[in-house]
Amino acid sequence: MKKLILASNNKKKIKEMKEILKEIDIEVRSLEDERINIDVVEDGKTFEENAKKKAKEIYEYLVERKDSNFIVLADDSGLEVNYLNGEPGIYSARYAGEHGNDSKNNEKLLNKLKGVLKSNRGAKFICQLAMFTDKGEYFKVTGEVEGYIIEELHGDGGFGYDPLFFYEPLDKTFAELTSEEKNEISHRGKALKELKKVINKLIY
Repeated sequence: MKKLILASNNKKKIKEMKEILKEIDIEVRSLEDERINIDVVEDGKTFEENAKKKAKEIYEYLVERKDSNFIVLADDSGLEVNYLNGEPGIYSARYAGEHGNDSKNNEKLLNKLKGVLKSNRGAKFICQLAMFTDKGEYFKVTGEVEGYIIEELHGDGGFGYDPLFFYEPLDKTFAELTSEEKNEISHRGKALKELKKVINKLIY
């Protein structure tokens, strides 16, 4: 069976991606599962540059290791707030300085939007997926979802900016959604649904 290797060390992101991809007839593996201890430096200027770099470095490592029958998938995602001219953007995970400190990142975002009216708090989540096959073929897919940033945290689910990102059609923040609800409408869910079509063509 072909392996799909997720080029990420983010356990919450990996769990979410595994859930969305579970019905594909492919073995989904993390870097940890593959005993790959590589932390790719995300120094690109766009989501795609970062995602492609992560996927390519892991792909090159696997080729060097003489692996075969694999696909490498990388994700670079973030939040863009209109009022802040697209911040935090590619710096979403390290907005407050320390990588992956959700509470500090949310605190900084709230401080930057203090006193800003709801009409100016529009935002969107973006997910950029980059994928290399073992033959070196490259594919990319983007998913987006729009909402706005509320004034205080709501909900215990999800991760990152989910407790602040309000999705009007369901009248909830992303952190108040069940994992099934979120995967159905999220930026990552949309992107992975598109990518599933590509993966299915590759494995059948």
